[in-house]
Amino acid sequence: MGQYKKLWFLLFAVLAVCFTILGYMGSEVYKKAPPYPEKIVSSSGQVLMTKDDILAGQSAWQTTGGMEVGSVLGHGAYQAPDWTADWLHRELVAWLDLTAQKDYGKKFDELTEEQKAVLKTRAAEEYRNQSRIQADGSVVLSDTRVKAIEEITPYYMGVYGDDPKFQSTREHFAMKNNTLPSVEARQKLFNFFFWTSWSASTNRPDENFTYTNNWPHEPLIKNVPTTENYMWSFTSVVLLLMGIGLLMWGYSFLTKHEEVQVPTEDPISKVQLTPSQKALGKYVFLTVVLFVAQALLGGLTAHYTVEGQGFYGIDAALGFEISEWFPYALTRTWHIQSAIFWIATGFLTAGLFLAPIVNGGKDPKFQRAGVNFLYIALFIVVIGSYAGNFIALTHIIPPELNFWFGHQGYEYLDLGRFWQLLLMVGLLLWLFLMLRCTVTAFKEKGTDKNLLAIFVASMVGVGVFYAPGLFYGEKSPIAVMEYWRWWVVHLWVEGFFEVFATAALAFIFYNLGLVSYKSATAASLVAGSLFLVGGVPGTFHHLYFTGTTTPVMAAGASFSALEVVPLILLGHEAYEHWSHQHAAPWMKRLRWPLMSFTAVAFWNMLGAGVFGFLINPPLSLFYLQGLNTSAVHAHAALFGVYGFLALGFVLMVGCYIKPNFTYDEKQMTIGFWMMNAGLAGMIASSLLPIGVFQAAASITHGLWYARSEEFLQQGFLEGFRWIRTLSDLVFIGGACLFALQVIKMSLSKDKTSA
Repeated sequence: MGQYKKLWFLLFAVLAVCFTILGYMGSEVYKKAPPYPEKIVSSSGQVLMTKDDILAGQSAWQTTGGMEVGSVLGHGAYQAPDWTADWLHRELVAWLDLTAQKDYGKKFDELTEEQKAVLKTRAAEEYRNQSRIQADGSVVLSDTRVKAIEEITPYYMGVYGDDPKFQSTREHFAMKNNTLPSVEARQKLFNFFFWTSWSASTNRPDENFTYTNNWPHEPLIKNVPTTENYMWSFTSVVLLLMGIGLLMWGYSFLTKHEEVQVPTEDPISKVQLTPSQKALGKYVFLTVVLFVAQALLGGLTAHYTVEGQGFYGIDAALGFEISEWFPYALTRTWHIQSAIFWIATGFLTAGLFLAPIVNGGKDPKFQRAGVNFLYIALFIVVIGSYAGNFIALTHIIPPELNFWFGHQGYEYLDLGRFWQLLLMVGLLLWLFLMLRCTVTAFKEKGTDKNLLAIFVASMVGVGVFYAPGLFYGEKSPIAVMEYWRWWVVHLWVEGFFEVFATAALAFIFYNLGLVSYKSATAASLVAGSLFLVGGVPGTFHHLYFTGTTTPVMAAGASFSALEVVPLILLGHEAYEHWSHQHAAPWMKRLRWPLMSFTAVAFWNMLGAGVFGFLINPPLSLFYLQGLNTSAVHAHAALFGVYGFLALGFVLMVGCYIKPNFTYDEKQMTIGFWMMNAGLAGMIASSLLPIGVFQAAASITHGLWYARSEEFLQQGFLEGFRWIRTLSDLVFIGGACLFALQVIKMSLSKDKTSA
C-alpha cells in the first residue's frame, strides 16, 4: 500500500460500511415485502382468487413482456398505463359510483362536494384498513368492491385481447392485438394486477401508510406522501449541499497536480501487439454493429409511441402488420438489451486489450483461443436471447418455458434465465482471461502495484456483480426481484462499471505518459471511494415504492444524494480529456477516443447528475415515478455516459490494432456532433417537456391520469412525440456515420495485423 495506505483504508471502509447497509436493508426487503394473501374472499366467503392464482398471473404478465408493456409499481415502459395505478383508480371510481347509487340514487359525479367527501372517506377506510391481511392469511373484500372488480375486468379483457371496441386504445398504448391470447391467462393476469393495487392501497400492519409508502398518488383514498417522505427528501438536499462543500474543500486543499514530461512518441505504439490483442478487431466490429442496431430499434420503438401499431403506413401498404410480429414490447426489449450487450462488449474489449500490456506485452498460453471462444459465446448469447424474446412475445414458446428461454419480463433483465446464465459464464471467462494476465504482474519485484491492484479489483467487480441478477426466481415477490434487479442495473452498471472505467482510463493515460503514476493511482482510489459511497447504498433510491419500509427510503435518499457529489468536478475532467489531444503531436491519432471521453464527462454531469437528482429525492420520485422524466435520465446517462465510454474504448483499441488506418475526419466530426445533438434533441424537444406536463398532471390528479390514454393522446403531446422522430433520425444518422468509420477500420487490412 505504501504512501496510498490511507486511501486504501478509505476504500475498504467504504466497501465494508456500504455493503453492510445494502445487505442489512436487503434482509428487511425480504422480511417486509408485501405478502401474497393465501386467498382473496368475498364477505360471503366466496374464494375470488388464491395465492397460486396471483403467482400464475405474475407468470402470465412476464409472457407479455412484463415491464415492456406499461409498468407495474412504477417500473417499466412509459406508453401504456402503469397497471397498478390504473387498476386502482378504475376500481375506486367503480366503487364510488356503486356506493353513490346505493346511498343517494345518483352517480358519484352528480353528488354534492360534501357527499363526495363522505364517500371518499369511506373508500379510504375500506381500502386502506378494512382490506388488511387476516391472521389466516386471507383478505376479505366487501360485496361492493367485488362488484367494482367485476365491472372493470371487461376493459382489461378487451385491451389485452382483440376486441374491436378497444382497437384505438391498443394503438394508443402501442399494444399489439391479442397481447395475451389465452382468456384463462388474462384472468390470471388481472389477479396479479389486483394484487399490485391491493399492496399499493392497503396499510401495513400497525401503520398508517401502505406497503408502497402511499405510492401511487391517488387523492380518492388519500394516497399522499408520508411524513418520512418529506423528511428524507429534505435530508437528501442538505446532504448534497454538504457533500459538494466538502468535495470542493478537499479538492482545493488536498489535491496536488504533478507536471509530467509528455513523451515525444506514443509509448503504447512501441509495444508489439500480441495475438490476442490482434484478435480484438471482431469485438470492435460487434460493438458498433450492436450499437447501430440499438439506435435503429430505438427509432422504431419511439415511432410506435406515435402510430402505435404502424410504421409510416409502409406496413399497411405492404399488407403486413409489423406490430403483429415486432410489437413495441419486443422492439423495446431488443433496444434495451442491445444497449447492455454492446456497452458491455466495449468494456470487455478495453480490458482484453490492456491485459497483455500489464503482462509485459505477452500473452499467456491459449489467450488468443480464449478471446476467440469468448467472442463466439457472446454471439450465441446475443442471437439466442433475441430469438427467445421473439418466440416469447409471439407466444410460440409454451408459457411454462417462457421464464427460462423466452422473456423474464423485467426491464434490463428481459433475456431468459438460460441466456442470462450463459452471459454470466461469459463474464467469468472474461475475468479468467484478465486475471491470468494481471496476476503474474504482482510477482514482479521493485515496482509499485497500487494502480494495478485497483484495476484488478475493478475488473473483478465487473466480472462477478452481474450474478445477483440470478438470485430471484420466476415467482419471487416483486420487492425481492427489484432488490436484486437493481443490483445489476444500478450497482453493476453505475457502480463497478464506473470504477472500472476510472481505473482503466487512469492506467491508459499513465501508460501514454500523460499523467504521473502517483496522480493516476490516487485519482483511481479516491474516485472509486466516491462512486461507491453513493452508488452502493444509493441502489435503494429505486426501491422507495416497490414494497419496502422507511429505513430503505432513508438509506436510498441519503446516499443517492452523495452519488451526485463527484459529478460536480466533471467539467474539469472533461477539459483534461479534451486537452490531452494537444499534449503532443502524436496524440492527434487519439482525438476521437478523447472526444468520446469528453462527451462522457458532460453527459455524466447532466444525465446522471442533474437529471438523476431530479428524480432521486423521495418526494420528487413519489410524483415522477414512471413518467418520461425517468426516460430523460435513462437516455442521458446510459448512452451519454456508458455508451460514449464504450465507443471511446473501442476507438482507442482500434487505433492500436490498425495503426495504419486513418479515420475520415469530416465523417467522424459530423457523426460525433450528430449523436450529441440527436440525444440533446430527444431530451429537450420531447422527453423532458412531456415529463414536465406529466408531472403537473400527476401532482394535480394522480399518476393514473399522467399515464392515461386521455392525457397522453392530447394533440400537443402527440406533437412532441412526432418532433422526437426528427431527433431520432439525427442521432441514427450520426451513429451510422460514426460506426461506418469504425467498421472500415476493423475490416481494413494492415501489415501489422494478423
